[in-house]
Amino acid sequence: MPSVTLRPVTPQDHAAWLGLWQAYLHFYATELADEVSLSTWQRLLDPNEPTHSTLAWVDGKAVGMVNFIYHRSNWSIENSCYLQDLYVDETQRGLGIGRQLIEHVYATAKADSCIKVHWLTHETNATAISLYQQVAERSGFIQFRKGL
Repeated sequence: MPSVTLRPVTPQDHAAWLGLWQAYLHFYATELADEVSLSTWQRLLDPNEPTHSTLAWVDGKAVGMVNFIYHRSNWSIENSCYLQDLYVDETQRGLGIGRQLIEHVYATAKADSCIKVHWLTHETNATAISLYQQVAERSGFIQFRKGL
């Protein structure tokens, strides 16, 4: 297993984050306008925003990212944490980096007094589902959505 360093993004990490972000969007066969990606990046750096991002580094190269958002819940006093985006470079998969990023979100959210971490994945993402079944419980809920 490679030596992995996890750390929150800094303004100097924009190019590294953007490369992983674009690869993540490509993985899900989607595109976003440049201004959306720029807005997301700015939010990740703003300490007044509830959004956060951490990069995984191996030998000075960013090889994974996780973006997560704290939010209120009507079911608890404490905040919850939505792990929105998780991506590991395809050349680094299977080495435990995804698990380390998830565990990092667990520890960070717990330190920030969140009561739970939750996330979604596409039903066809069998590799990710295999990992997620090892590190979390499947809730049984089905997501519905309607764009507005």
